[in-house]
Amino acid sequence: MKIKMIKYVFLKTGTAAVLVFTALSLLTGCKKYLDVKTNQSYAVPAKVSDFQALLDYYPTMNTNDPGSGEVSAGDYYLDSTIYNGLSSQKDKDMYTWQKYNLYDPGYNDWSNAYNVVYVANEVLDGLQKLPAADGLENVRGQALVFRAKAFLQIAAIWSLAYDNTSASTDLGIPLRLSSDFNLPSVRSSVAETYRRILADLKQAVPLLPVKQLTADRPSRAAAYGLLARTCLFMRDYPNAGRYADSCLQLNNHLLDFKTLDPAPTYPIPRFNAEIDFETDIPPLSPIGNRRAKIDPLLYQSYADGDLRKILFFRKNADGTHAFRGSYEASSLLFSGIATDEMYLARAEAMARQGNTAAALADLNTLLKTRWDDTFQPLSAASAHDALKLVLTERRKELLMRGLRWMDLKRLNKEGAAITLTRMVNGRVYTLPPNDLRYALPLPDDIIALSGMPQNPR
Repeated sequence: MKIKMIKYVFLKTGTAAVLVFTALSLLTGCKKYLDVKTNQSYAVPAKVSDFQALLDYYPTMNTNDPGSGEVSAGDYYLDSTIYNGLSSQKDKDMYTWQKYNLYDPGYNDWSNAYNVVYVANEVLDGLQKLPAADGLENVRGQALVFRAKAFLQIAAIWSLAYDNTSASTDLGIPLRLSSDFNLPSVRSSVAETYRRILADLKQAVPLLPVKQLTADRPSRAAAYGLLARTCLFMRDYPNAGRYADSCLQLNNHLLDFKTLDPAPTYPIPRFNAEIDFETDIPPLSPIGNRRAKIDPLLYQSYADGDLRKILFFRKNADGTHAFRGSYEASSLLFSGIATDEMYLARAEAMARQGNTAAALADLNTLLKTRWDDTFQPLSAASAHDALKLVLTERRKELLMRGLRWMDLKRLNKEGAAITLTRMVNGRVYTLPPNDLRYALPLPDDIIALSGMPQNPR
């Protein structure tokens, strides 16, 4: 299979070791790795700290999460002038949910996600060759979480929603579990994909500390959070609630938005107390905050007194609104694990299991930190009504987090009947519930060179 991946070396300069990543195009049946000239300044990782350094390489591991799902989801729109000004036809085609040819060959969301998988596999393979040492199991756990996170993001974009009735036959993703890129890539089923994600995360939990030195590194709380997210995507709500609870047992801190200053361009601080694991999505052209305009109905759903209405959005000169509420305190979109997501996941699980009181308790715990002093706790006459409140607040709290695309897929499986609509140059484009286009097409060069089946259109 041809797929853009990376090979690493350490470039030693004095006492420092600087990671150098070299892009590779890999093709099934290749005889050898990229030739690297012999030089005493290069060294292969040989100890635990070397493998930790691989996982700590932030540009590859933390700041290139795929944004195709966010481009495709419906929390924003482009006016025709901005759409016409996009330099890439592929960006235009993704925005209007076209069926084919959405990615430039080589460097794209797919390759970025599989670069994370490749590094994680290099670490896992390399650690197997080392004797027991301090920190080794921690690094192993981190690598498992990074791989599982990447697999989950890939599945969320390029596979259909998990459905118990068809998961064993629906097309999943290539589960590359070795750094040997001579091994051919094949598409697993959706069921196999999610089993592997769950297995990696469950294996990681006991290996990881409750808290890492930095939120760039996945912790035990992060592993539980990703388990909760995975189970929610699978519509396994009891386990989603259980894992969200496990995450919150380790960190239940919430920012009090009343303490934040709305004056800065990006008012929510980076590495704040809610964050268990920090990763982000680059601002792809359609979702850059100078182009993307928040859906006016979504903006209007924030009541006066809801501080998110002030902190999440910036008013444009034309009266529309742009998003500025990223936990990255920049134009990058936060895609990691944070406690607000966990409160909402646990609340949804409780509501779906008929526990109205527990669902409302979690929801109100979150909302009282999002409102000014006028906040009045929400109430509901039934678990069904509580669920509607939770899902409304989930959309309002977690927009531009890389989650809405998969939420649309799973909620439409639950009968939500959400149809997305976009208008460009007087033409209306629609995406009906459960449409096959909810699984984006794999990059064409990957299909051509690997022989894997493309998503049906």
